[in-house]
Amino acid sequence: MRNGTETLTPHLHVHRNRGYTVLEFHGEIDIVAALDIVPFLDAATAHPGAQVVLDLRHIEFFDCSGLRLLHRARLRVLDRGGRLQLVCTHPLTLRILQVTGLDAYLPALSTLDEALGHPEATSGSV
Repeated sequence: MRNGTETLTPHLHVHRNRGYTVLEFHGEIDIVAALDIVPFLDAATAHPGAQVVLDLRHIEFFDCSGLRLLHRARLRVLDRGGRLQLVCTHPLTLRILQVTGLDAYLPALSTLDEALGHPEATSGSV
């Protein structure tokens, strides 16, 4: 269940669900959007043991700035002993993740329910 969705920027909505902080990315995730998102991403990943889901199901465009956001979130969560899940169904974004190799470190799941109830799909240190 979604509890208290907060729209922080036109590109980011945040809510808590089953103990996770869910960051929903919306629209075009480019350098301008990334600059707006970074402070909220850093806040969500700042705590030891943070459990975070990055939900990319609502994006229309995703470039290298978006990749940097995913990589930054992964490193911050791993450094603090937390868990990071990625939800993505956008074919071009999935292709970008595959081509860059980020999918090996942060496998994409297809539904939010899968991310919230699938602890073995965590981002590992490879």
